[in-house]
Amino acid sequence: MSIFKSHITRMSAYSPPLEGRDPHHNLLLDFNERTLPVSEHVKQALIDFINDDRLQVYPSYGDLTRKIADYAGVDEPQVMITNGSDQGIDIIIRAACTEGDDIIIPGPTFAMYHQCANIEKLNIIEPDYTRQTGFPVNAVLDAITAKTRLMVIANPNNPSGTQIQREDILTIARSAPNTALLVDECYFEYSQATVADAVMAYPNILVTRTFSKTWGLPSIRLGYVISHPDNIRALLNIRGPYDVNQFATVAINAALDHPEYTRHYVREVMEASKPLFEQFLDQQAIPYWPSAANFIWAFPDNPEVIELHLRQHGILVRPKSDHTGRKGLRITLGDIAQTRQLIERIQEGLSIAGAA
Repeated sequence: MSIFKSHITRMSAYSPPLEGRDPHHNLLLDFNERTLPVSEHVKQALIDFINDDRLQVYPSYGDLTRKIADYAGVDEPQVMITNGSDQGIDIIIRAACTEGDDIIIPGPTFAMYHQCANIEKLNIIEPDYTRQTGFPVNAVLDAITAKTRLMVIANPNNPSGTQIQREDILTIARSAPNTALLVDECYFEYSQATVADAVMAYPNILVTRTFSKTWGLPSIRLGYVISHPDNIRALLNIRGPYDVNQFATVAINAALDHPEYTRHYVREVMEASKPLFEQFLDQQAIPYWPSAANFIWAFPDNPEVIELHLRQHGILVRPKSDHTGRKGLRITLGDIAQTRQLIERIQEGLSIAGAA
């Protein structure tokens, strides 16, 4: 007999395929990470911190929350820092929901939403995205009942890259003012789409963001929640006082002091690499979902052959199936040189698949 809750022991862990990922030997286009190293400013700040002999001291955050609020264009009381955006998602779900409540999670989407919902034994309602119509706004509205305690929207969505219209999000928030609406803006820097400026007018909206993707710092884990100050005060009752580590504080301070490094990378991905890759897919008549983020979900005829060929040449991408079971490849976009390398290898894979 297990000493834990029975439903916990029956669950499966969220276990992304992390093993064997080496940025020195592979081009990592499988986790939507930044594909280039962080700036020297960030590296030096971390080195200086280690050399300052403060590892034995509990973390202190100084003005980090204020700097993030300034960056996000909101007031400091509207921000809570978290151990990656995953912790923000988990805390929001735990705070809003009780066993047996309904949670609406349009899919396919980020697996952590389901993981956290299942831990709380929630009833998951999952309207479908489609490549043709995008976000299922009407199905979400129709799914709201008195049992709905939380709705989750990733904007842009992962793995599809779908951007949700601002007015659709606000319509959903208005339709259920006593139901929490979690808007995950993990890829905000790429899409520039946000409802962070609406959290005072819509106090049921909670926005999560991260420094993992665009800023290239997933290994040190820092995210943040933006919401009405009343919500932030309540969520701080759950988050521990030391959940964010000092390395994250040091690195993010340095990154925010030099945002031009990140902005340049975003411009290259979105204005050069992404159009080039979309043009290639169009020329090859390979279907893909319209994306507002740094990745494309593409559906070649022989995805297994393409994925294997890429892997054999040191390029990792992520197989993902849509709601019909059709397998596609979610492919992260890096700088223009990396994208040209990617295209060359896919062309080779297509030739192999065509000859088989």
